[in-house]
Amino acid sequence: MLKGKTVLLGITGGIAAYKAAYLTSALVKLHASVEVVMTRNATEFIAPLTFEQLTGNKVMVDTFDRNFVHQVEHIALADRTDLVMIAPATANVCAKLAHGLADDMLTTTVLACTCPKLIAPAMNTHMYENPVTQDNLDMLRRYGWEVIAPASGRLACGAVGAGKLPEPQDLLQYILREIAFPHDLKGKRVLVTAGPTQESLDPVRYLTNHSTGKMGYAIARRAMERGADVTLISGPTQLERVPFVKMVDVVSAQDMFEAVSARAEESDLIFKAAAVADYTPCDYSGDKIKKKEGDLSIPLKRTVDILSWLGEHRRPGQVICGFSMETRDMVANSQAKLEKKKVDMICANNLKVSGAGFGVDTNILTVITRQGAEELPLMGKEDAAGQVIDRAVALLGEG
Repeated sequence: MLKGKTVLLGITGGIAAYKAAYLTSALVKLHASVEVVMTRNATEFIAPLTFEQLTGNKVMVDTFDRNFVHQVEHIALADRTDLVMIAPATANVCAKLAHGLADDMLTTTVLACTCPKLIAPAMNTHMYENPVTQDNLDMLRRYGWEVIAPASGRLACGAVGAGKLPEPQDLLQYILREIAFPHDLKGKRVLVTAGPTQESLDPVRYLTNHSTGKMGYAIARRAMERGADVTLISGPTQLERVPFVKMVDVVSAQDMFEAVSARAEESDLIFKAAAVADYTPCDYSGDKIKKKEGDLSIPLKRTVDILSWLGEHRRPGQVICGFSMETRDMVANSQAKLEKKKVDMICANNLKVSGAGFGVDTNILTVITRQGAEELPLMGKEDAAGQVIDRAVALLGEG
């Protein structure tokens, strides 16, 4: 995902420096080239050798180190860097960077970088909340830095409050959002629905389906990583929330309809990947329905057809993509759905095909438009999401 990208990871003298090793390992696993620059104080908390073993690159600490090829090393590194992240960043380094001071290898190199720059301050709560620290962070923002808010909790010094370095996986998300993919969707508003709905019978029971939400969440994540302003409307799932997107939690089909209809007009691309119930009980019992002899019939009524509503109320230039889960006549049924619902694209899969369907991490999609049907190979849902977005963007360009 990060092959061909160079990340400069700056590490300063805080107890949270150990977390940088986990972040470095995660970046290397994604095939990034990681260059680590440490302050001298940082080497008191974690050895440079740790990062050299993880990255295969020499860790830079000393501006005047002679063990380099003949070039101005901090300038050469700045020129080949795609992104800078300083994590953890002490109050001292935040202050120096805010005022353009460059008295060590890290600050000298970073001052020469013109790529995106992220900084994750980590320090005692009172130091973080001190007005001078806050002023320095505001100054960094004005100079184009993205300041990652610290987490709250018990700090190494014993204080409780803001100042913890976020977990490595959280820091990684900031890097992926910035450089994993070209931002070809910047300025576009994307609406995604995902997961099942639950239609209550009584306070205990409800009707639902086997959807896990994985496909919709993958689309939301990939659209976000490509620069879009994403809203994800999700039924109940067990999935981790997608970072940097607006999450709207719903339960029933009616909840889903209300959330979608309120946001559809402002959206450029709509991916309706949720498995919304077609039917809901006619009556809701306020008390648990007791067991009784004989058959128990449950009268049902149709829910609002959200995809049809979107097709009927679309605005010019909008691209709408629906999803279809079939067990037979997949292409024919999905082509009929495309026309009936008045949408631009249907992504169909067959529940009976190995590698597709609910609850798995792969998918085999057939993308159906008015130009025909295109079967995609078996791939992970993240990659499938990228393929779906590519085709929707192409249709957006034709509008």
